[in-house]
Amino acid sequence: MSPIDEVDATRRMKIAMVTTHPIQYQVPWLRLLGQRPGIDLHVFFAMLPDADQQGREFGVAFQWDIPLLGGYAHTVLDNVAQHPSLTAFGGCDTPGIRDELKRGRFDAVIVNGWGTKSCLQALLACRLQGIPCIVRGEANGLRPRAAWKRFLHARLLSQYAACLAIGSNNRRYLLDAGVPSSRIFDTPYCIDNESFATAADRWRSAPGVTALKARFGLDLARATFLFSGKFVDKKRPGDIIAALARMTEADRARIQVLLVGDGPLAADLRAQAEGLPVHFSGFLNQSEITAAYAAADCLVLPSDSGETWGLVVNEAMACGLPALVSDQVGCAIDLVEPGITGERYRCGDVAALAELLARLGADRDGLARMGQAARERVVRGYTFTRVVDGAMAALSHVTESSR
Repeated sequence: MSPIDEVDATRRMKIAMVTTHPIQYQVPWLRLLGQRPGIDLHVFFAMLPDADQQGREFGVAFQWDIPLLGGYAHTVLDNVAQHPSLTAFGGCDTPGIRDELKRGRFDAVIVNGWGTKSCLQALLACRLQGIPCIVRGEANGLRPRAAWKRFLHARLLSQYAACLAIGSNNRRYLLDAGVPSSRIFDTPYCIDNESFATAADRWRSAPGVTALKARFGLDLARATFLFSGKFVDKKRPGDIIAALARMTEADRARIQVLLVGDGPLAADLRAQAEGLPVHFSGFLNQSEITAAYAAADCLVLPSDSGETWGLVVNEAMACGLPALVSDQVGCAIDLVEPGITGERYRCGDVAALAELLARLGADRDGLARMGQAARERVVRGYTFTRVVDGAMAALSHVTESSR
């Protein structure tokens, strides 16, 4: 009998999930977990952000236009932070989680990382009450860290009963921090592949690619490279424009760039792009972003090591696009196979990026072939079912160990 079946065969296991707020990439697998036989799930949120808090780094106030609160039991904790925030460590401060976990008599708790005070409060409450605590974080070994910080991270990770790994770099980080492989369970970062693929295909059929190109001001004859994300330093969107600027006129005449998003770098990017084939769409919500994917030929993500995964790559691949990413993007080693599902280059090497843009832009048929392979990769291996299977295996492990 597998660990997953063992959980299913026992009494209903009471599981808590503690996270900052409803996250569009997280909610689907929580719903699936709550539907598994033998699981009684309750989710605790530190806050429900308003439009300004949600959009702080996007440069525009907004609320996600997809439902995030249905399909699972949840409680919004009392956030006592003086300035509630999703971006500051102290912006989520919920000491009441201790009483909630005690009152709920949970068998295990899953915590979404350790980057906020709430998450560490949940870990402390679990330690005091003898509840196994499982963590799912994004950290990887790509970002340089001081020795003292690596030491502290290792000590912190030793406090969890199990860790859920989102990918190869994250797993390696956990192993390097001293977490035994027997306490690491694979829960790959993913998105709703079917929804994104279906929506992109629908855009391509109606209104059609020609109409989509016109919507974004794009030239049908040019290959379209898409950047989608916050206009912030770690994502390095300016590298794409700098690469365009150093290309020959002949190469540049074959391509164009669509920048989707907003943020503090917006004005600088617009100035940098003057006279170049660069188009700005502004921020697009979840129901609209697939239109941009359907209009494009390839995703570009030049981010530095602050991009611990890069779920925009999953989105693009589900929509049938290959990805051109820097080697510091967390998902690069897992999702981007050079020449098969996209290409990789050394972060910050604008010359290399320019060469790849020129080469790929001259072969749109090749981009389409890589896009199909990219879609197959995420649909086959990066699904919410795999996330839940990994979480179930971890739950079986920690509850058996605590008996």
